[in-house]
Amino acid sequence: MIKRIVVLAILIPLGVILIMLSVANRAAVTLALNPFDPTDRVLSVTLPFFVFLFLAMIVGMVIGSLATWVKQGKHRKQARVQASEAVKWHSEADRQKAKAQQIAAALPAPDRRTAA
Repeated sequence: MIKRIVVLAILIPLGVILIMLSVANRAAVTLALNPFDPTDRVLSVTLPFFVFLFLAMIVGMVIGSLATWVKQGKHRKQARVQASEAVKWHSEADRQKAKAQQIAAALPAPDRRTAA
């Protein structure tokens, strides 16, 4: 419940700020991709400025997510190695348990007269 309230307390103001940015930056802007001839229509895009802002934000989030994923790769590898070792040791424990039960079954039954 508290997590939901915190998320709402962050997402609602963030959404309001993004809407305000969208309304304030509606003017058309041309992004020229040709550095030698900025008037070239083939390599230019004209969109409202807030679209470029949102695209930059999305690209930044994707790059940050990829960087985090790559950086945490060693931890995922370590978890895979430990999981395979755990499976190995569990199967070894099961084999030893089966062997102990086999040995216990082969032993003679205890004599009840001498136990008391």
